[in-house]
Amino acid sequence: MKRTHLPLNALRVFDAAARHLSFTRAADELAVTPAAVGQQIRALEDLLGVVLFRRTSKGLELTEEASTGLGALRTGFLHFEDAVQAMQAGQSSHVYTIAAPREFFAAWLAPRLAAFRAENPQVRFVLVDGEETDFTEANLDLAVRWTDGPGNLEGVPLGGPEWVLVGDGDWIGWPGDPKPGSDEQDAGEDSEEGKPPIFVTDAGQAIAAAMAGMGRARVPALLTAGLQQQDRALVATPAPCRRGYWLVAPLPQWRQKKVKALVATLTAEA
Repeated sequence: MKRTHLPLNALRVFDAAARHLSFTRAADELAVTPAAVGQQIRALEDLLGVVLFRRTSKGLELTEEASTGLGALRTGFLHFEDAVQAMQAGQSSHVYTIAAPREFFAAWLAPRLAAFRAENPQVRFVLVDGEETDFTEANLDLAVRWTDGPGNLEGVPLGGPEWVLVGDGDWIGWPGDPKPGSDEQDAGEDSEEGKPPIFVTDAGQAIAAAMAGMGRARVPALLTAGLQQQDRALVATPAPCRRGYWLVAPLPQWRQKKVKALVATLTAEA
């Protein structure tokens, strides 16, 4: 019989029924009804052209044909288990590939990854720059994105969605920052007349420019914790905004044990 035609679900039901010699107990193990177990066994018997169980006064017993094939079947299931464990071992690898904006990595993520690695010295990190990096192409485990939600991915927020003003003077724009007087329109969509006199590539450069006295910038509050400790006069009170930093990944990555461990650490104080 070709692999594509193997009745794997029925064989799994047969294995459970053979171990318990009871359709009821097999049903409990498989979380189905005894009737469903009986249907699977009858379908398997029809397919194979043999009788697998006999009913006796003492209950069910295996036929000779069933006993003959049972050992090989269980060996096959053991090989399946070995294959699954091998695939899971790859998921439990200690290498993390993470994409994150450069300014977020420097201001927030790097010290937390360092602390995680201090407790897990076998861990190795591969860091990729960029918020829009493709998960499949870059083989990512996790990504950090400045957005209003996880979109079609699974995700958790890191900190609250808040803006904060840094510095004073002329407006310093960057691609993720709305123009003065608006709520959430990107500076990159402004007309020429509305463009700020200083425009940089990311929030990290905006903070550096503001701290150097070039003007004022509106940046994610999560990036300014250290600045507030250094010079509170340069940093205004945070205000709510629509976007925030999100830790995101497709659902399969989210289920991995290694990802769960790192996410628990990163969100413990987020």
